[in-house]
Formats: sequence, structure tokens, C-alpha cells
Amino acid sequence: MTDPQPDRLIAHLDMDAFYASVELLRYPDLQGQPVVIGGGRRHQPEVQPDGRRRYARLRDYAGRGVITTATYAARALGVHSGMGLMKAAVLAPDAVLLPVDFDEYRRYSRLFKAAVASIAPVIEDRGIDEIYIDLGEVPGARDATPQDPLAGARELAWRIKQAVRAATGLSCSIGVTPNKLLSKLASDLDKPDGLTVLTHADVPVRLWPLPAARINGIGPKANARLAERGIHTIGELAAADPAQLIEAFGRSHGQWLHEAANGRDERPVVTWREPKSISRETTFERDLHPREDRAQLTPIFTRLCEQLAADLQRKGYAGRSVGVKLRYDDFHIVTRSLTLPHATRDAALIRQWAGRCLKTVPLDQRLRLIGVKMASLVPGDGGEPPRVDAELSSLPLFDLTDTSHA
Repeated sequence: MTDPQPDRLIAHLDMDAFYASVELLRYPDLQGQPVVIGGGRRHQPEVQPDGRRRYARLRDYAGRGVITTATYAARALGVHSGMGLMKAAVLAPDAVLLPVDFDEYRRYSRLFKAAVASIAPVIEDRGIDEIYIDLGEVPGARDATPQDPLAGARELAWRIKQAVRAATGLSCSIGVTPNKLLSKLASDLDKPDGLTVLTHADVPVRLWPLPAARINGIGPKANARLAERGIHTIGELAAADPAQLIEAFGRSHGQWLHEAANGRDERPVVTWREPKSISRETTFERDLHPREDRAQLTPIFTRLCEQLAADLQRKGYAGRSVGVKLRYDDFHIVTRSLTLPHATRDAALIRQWAGRCLKTVPLDQRLRLIGVKMASLVPGDGGEPPRVDAELSSLPLFDLTDTSHA
């Protein structure tokens, strides 16, 4: 497993506790404190007469919300993303609770990606807080010294980290390796503010002792099935008989498990990927009933449609299929979709057709979540949108008595 000069130099950049770090820029007095992001608008800090802020605390939270992210100080207390806020309150009752602000997170996302692109323009966008970067053709990336054959790549990654901090005030962690799989693993080794450069020769020492679940793509179910076979680490997976892996997991997945554990990955950095759909959804702090809480649900649903239309506009798409998603209080999920005559990104038209979708689903029990999605996307604005049915667009979207438009 030697790799003195890899053919490829691929970096994975992951922003450190991204949402929480953005909030700490806004509230610097919280630096070093346990802070959890996941509250609603009612958890907005209050400015006191003396100018100091009063923050909501986890111990006072009541509801079914979940943590979006947390500062490293909060993580040290055992809380983590995806954990229920009520459960987190038992572990860290004094942690500060802040509301999510996705508009601000998206703004910082654009800033850090632009800073990276000014140095290394071949980027694969993997979400709001992470990217892959092809460093292979960037000037200086392959410079070497007798002591460090990857000195150029290391220096380039350091420049990228500095550029991100200059543009955003935030830290990031970068892994540089010969492929995407290894780079994603490497970026997580020295968080926060880490910089890790690995070759294939480093895999046995740095990666094989790690749990197999650290490989992106091995979920809880696959990890449990591996554990049943006595495979707990990446090294044990790498040493497993490929034929037995194929027998247990199928040809495609079994072969991938063997390749991944041995650090092999030929996927290129993909600079553009057409999205299949764009969606917006929200989880309520308390379950809402379509009839009893109609006055609350209608503006929430309308706002989701407006936000979805703004997302389409910003990303340069229109859609021909509109869908809704409902999660009931028993966690049962129902989705419905309709195909429009013409592609659109008009908020009123999305609202109209989403309302039609709603009238085809049961609305007789409380709801935990509601969402709206546009699919069958096409670049552009979809052409001149049809006129919106004014009568329908003015109806309360949760009016169960009117089914004339179903």
C-alpha cells in the first residue's frame, strides 16, 4: 500500500460546528459556553435595559424539538445533533438554547465557498457546510521537499483555511488525500480547526484502528450486521474475506465495503450536479390540529411555499411537480404530489397547487411536521406562469369543508 506521489490530490473541507459557530460570531459573549441550536423564534435572546442579553436555557424548554447542532463545549456534556431537546436538557440544563437561522447560515456558506474558489476553483458542493476540492492542478499543490513530499498540498490547504477564516471569521477542518473517501475521514481526525494530509501508506496506522461506522456510507444497520460477524474496526473490515462480504451484503455493497476499508475510491470531484428536488419543511414545537389550529397552520404553510419559491429563484430553477409531506403525532408520514401544466417558481402558484395536494390527505389528527417540495426541475423560470386561481389562493389551506378543488 505505497503511494509516494498520488495521482490525485483531493481535499474535503468541513466547517467546524457550523451553525453554532455562526451564532457565536453574533453572540461573542457565549464563546466557550455550551450552546445548543434548535430552538424556535420564542428562544430569541432578549436585550435587557442594561444592554446585556438574556438567553433561553435548555432547562426551561418544553416541546418535541431536536438539536440541529451544538458547540464543542455542549458536545462534551453528551449532547449532539439529532438528540431531542428535552433529553439534552437532562444532560446540560444550563446550556444556552438559540433559534435556528438558516438564512444566515446560507449566507456564510456562500462566503466560505467563494473564498475557497478564489484559490482552488474545482469544487464539489456537498451541502451547506462541506465541500470537496480537487487540488491536483492548483499551482504549487505538488511541490515537495526532501522531508515532506506533500509539502505543497499542505501549504495550499493552510492557505485555504486562512482564506475561509478571513472571509467568515470561522474555522474549518481539511483532510487532503488521494481520494474523496479518505479525505472525508481525514477531515474529521483533528477537529476542530484541523489539517490532516494522508497517503495510502498512512491508512493502516491512522484509519484502520477507527470504528467501521466512521466510513461514510456504513449506517447503523450495516454496522450492526458487521458487528454480528465480529467486524468492529476499519482494519478488521479491510482484512475480511471479500467473498464473505459479498455473500452477506450483496455483490455491489459487499465489494464496496472491501474497497472502502482498504482506502480505495475512484469517484471524481463533480463540479455540478442537477438537483432532483428542492424542499422546505418545519417541525412544530407542539402538535397542531388541522381544524383547531387552522389559524396557525395556514400562515406557516404559506410561508413555506414562499420560502420554497425564493429557493427556486436563488438557485435558478422552476418545477413541474409540487408535493406536500405531513408527519402526524403518531409519526406516520404521508406524502402527496401533483404535476403542474407548466413549470413554475411562482409562490402563489406553488401555494395553490400545494393546497390541492393537502385536500387529498387525511386531516383528522394532529400534525408534528409539514413540508412542501418542488420536483421535476428545469433551469430558468419555467416561462410565463399561468394565472393563479384567485378564489383558491384566498382560501384557508386547512379548510376541510371545501373540496371543490380536490
